[in-house]
Amino acid sequence: MTHDEFNQFCDALPASTYVMQWGNSHVWKIGGKVFAVGFTNKQGKPAFTFKASPLNFDFLREEPGYIPAPYFASRGMKWIQQVDTSGTLDEELKYYLNESYTLVVSGLSKAKRKELE
Repeated sequence: MTHDEFNQFCDALPASTYVMQWGNSHVWKIGGKVFAVGFTNKQGKPAFTFKASPLNFDFLREEPGYIPAPYFASRGMKWIQQVDTSGTLDEELKYYLNESYTLVVSGLSKAKRKELE
């Protein structure tokens, strides 16, 4: 997945907002909370970070093409980084981005969720 495809996908999620921050990272939020980050890694390739359920975090951390997200996971958060962006994992990434979005929405207050409708 490219950054353009990533941004297009995240932009289609209801009430999502975009900001460029943290050293030119593509940061997507819902209700002011981050659900996905796209950036260029040290090898010059796209990488994508997202929140995962505890079960998916445990599964993905052992799967090729994924690693625990260096900043987030090192602080005990269940965030994964997709480092293989060759295209074979695009459909999986879309699934996990949807999951991340849903997890973050479910963590918002009822008032904030109502505000986003």
